[in-house]
Amino acid sequence: YIAAMLEALTPILGQAQAALAPAIPVLTDLGNFVCANWLLLAIAAVVAYVLLDVVSSKSIPSLKVETTEAEAKDSIVAAKYDPSKPFDKDVVPCYDPATLQLLGHVPAMSAQEVREIITKAKVAGQEWRKSSFAQRRKLLKILLKFIIENQETICRVSARDSGKPMLDAVLGEVIVTCEKIHWLCSEGERWLRPEKRSAGIMSFYKAPRVEFHPVGVVGAIVPWNYPFHNVLNPLTAALFAGNALVIKVSEYASWSTGYYGRFIKAALAAAGAPADLVQFVTGYGEAGNALVTGGVDKVIFVGSTVVGKKVMAAAADTLTPVVLELGGKDAVIVAEDANLDEVVQVALKAAFLNCGQNCAGGERFFVHDKAHDKFVGKVADIVSKMRQGPALGPDPVDCGAMCMPGLAEKIQGLVDDAVAHGAKVVSGGKLPEPAPGRGFFYPPTVLTGVRPGMKIWTEEVFGPVMSIIRWSSDDEVVALANDCPFGLGSNVFARSQARARSIASRLEAGMSSVNDFATTYMCQSLPFGGVKHSGFDRFAGIEGLRGLCVPKSVAEDRFPLLMHSTIPPPWQYPVQDVAFPFGTSLVTMFYGPGLLYKVKGVLGLAACFLAPGLVKKKKDKQE
Repeated sequence: YIAAMLEALTPILGQAQAALAPAIPVLTDLGNFVCANWLLLAIAAVVAYVLLDVVSSKSIPSLKVETTEAEAKDSIVAAKYDPSKPFDKDVVPCYDPATLQLLGHVPAMSAQEVREIITKAKVAGQEWRKSSFAQRRKLLKILLKFIIENQETICRVSARDSGKPMLDAVLGEVIVTCEKIHWLCSEGERWLRPEKRSAGIMSFYKAPRVEFHPVGVVGAIVPWNYPFHNVLNPLTAALFAGNALVIKVSEYASWSTGYYGRFIKAALAAAGAPADLVQFVTGYGEAGNALVTGGVDKVIFVGSTVVGKKVMAAAADTLTPVVLELGGKDAVIVAEDANLDEVVQVALKAAFLNCGQNCAGGERFFVHDKAHDKFVGKVADIVSKMRQGPALGPDPVDCGAMCMPGLAEKIQGLVDDAVAHGAKVVSGGKLPEPAPGRGFFYPPTVLTGVRPGMKIWTEEVFGPVMSIIRWSSDDEVVALANDCPFGLGSNVFARSQARARSIASRLEAGMSSVNDFATTYMCQSLPFGGVKHSGFDRFAGIEGLRGLCVPKSVAEDRFPLLMHSTIPPPWQYPVQDVAFPFGTSLVTMFYGPGLLYKVKGVLGLAACFLAPGLVKKKKDKQE
């Protein structure tokens, strides 16, 4: 048979060879040309790539957004805001927390206004959920291009609204936002495409999958510490997943929504997205409650544990799913063999970036006995040289202002309590004397001798205080670090990466960085969130992106023309006498632990069809 096939194919192969013969010299010449001119071809390929890249970047629309004087200039002349004076509760006063310069007012929205905004977002969301991934990527690329071209203005607006230095705005506002957009454009579609799943043994002929459908309208309530990133973070993910977004910003950082809102509107228009797809809510508790209860399909709350519990309670009435990213009191563990010259600078950034106003900021620094004194000395020397003042002042500063009124006084209370119970102030630790027109400041502070029983041991500081604790064994430091109501991030430094990884694996936290600080957030494929009083569920990463969707399970026939589901005759109504034995035999055939069980099952099924009377008699005899 094989010989006959070869004989039949011989003339066909001969014809193919004859047809290809003229091309062989051409291919040979082409190969010789490539070998002789590979460098020229490589340069041409690079030039072509660069030209295509330039054309591609130029094809992304550039946005032109008007700026006000306060948005465009570092130095402005403005009236002073007096926090002690009463103000109209129908508006939210906006001011620079470092200089108390009044920046204007935004509306304190009523519950009815918020509900109307949600309704608009729902209409826009119905249109946007049908958008292609290509259009969603286009929107994100427009946003990214605008951010790259307007970094200074974005950072200035953030600095003026929240009090942070310009460098801290680059690190905490711009870089992480750009990284998130880059990840979404590169990988987002992959994780939202239908995902094939295994069918199991009995349904082997099925083709199951999970589809990810937009939830609808995402409601986000965000804090004041990073007014730019806290808006763009939920916005980029929610919109890429096909949702609309209604976002309530903090009453302590609402002014920046003017500039940020204008460029977001411009980006939506440039991408052909609905104008009402993103809606801002400003105001107080009434507005926040209305957002949670007003008809959104999912709530993301970032803030304090106290308020998070209220959000969860409000969402319970409508069974609205909630993501809670609450407080943190992250541990930074430094082993005796860690490279202190490198670790100290990282630790200082962990404690004092954005004046310590970070949910995943370092608050508890566990330093091994053998490295403790050297670590404290290095830290104290640098902290004594750090400069603090208005972020947009004439001189560079290392620490800016406290954004929230009363926070500096709260921190002073925690420091005073620690000192009263035996802690020692190495640097800072004293609230500045009040002065007319002076903003909210608390100095970079270093405490040693911090131990259980002090308020600062369990309460979140959310300010520029580095609490240093001694330890002598790995078991001891794990127990000390886990003795905390919060569990957001954690960080371990040791010469041995295996040892650092071992310690990190035992820490009760949602995230761990080994020989670095908080780098899990720069890896945007990773989820962000914590355990215990730090909340639950996740935003960011694959899990966060898919969490903005309804996972829909779908199963269909793999070979619809050959095999599909039918009810077996013994189980069809009215069921036959052998219905139950047929079921047990089926279970034995598919799931029996070994060949003998499976054969027994097959024989049982055969008996149900071929000798149902005998099967019935056997069943009756057993009864």
